Amino acid sequence: MAEHKYRTVMLIDDNEIDNLINQKMIEAAAITKHIYTHTGAKSAIEFLRNIEKLEVADQVLPDLIFLDIDMPLMDGFQFLDEFEKFGSIVKKKCKIVMLTSSINPQDFNKAKKYHNVKLYLNKPLSQESISSLTI
Repeated sequence: MAEHKYRTVMLIDDNEIDNLINQKMIEAAAITKHIYTHTGAKSAIEFLRNIEKLEVADQVLPDLIFLDIDMPLMDGFQFLDEFEKFGSIVKKKCKIVMLTSSINPQDFNKAKKYHNVKLYLNKPLSQESISSLTI
């Protein structure tokens, strides 16, 4: 069996249809074995906080987080602010890809200020964008 590029991937998007489409694209690209899906940034933060406490955190944490910007309650940038409070295990392990339908250059520039944001992609994911991931 082919080796997956990432052990675990996490999708965070309030739009369940987008999550489903992106999950199918990731599965088709076969870059990971496990996909965590969250429809809210708050639940994703709680999930990561709980994993961080585990002895096996480095084995369970997602390698890659696809993060939507525009969400209710807690948007992608608020998620990033909370993410900054995590310890080194989480911040070293989890690479973040901003996933958005926004064409606002301010969003792109703001995302670049966060050390853990490695890439900024437009929705929806495509086979091309997934297979070209080098993070």
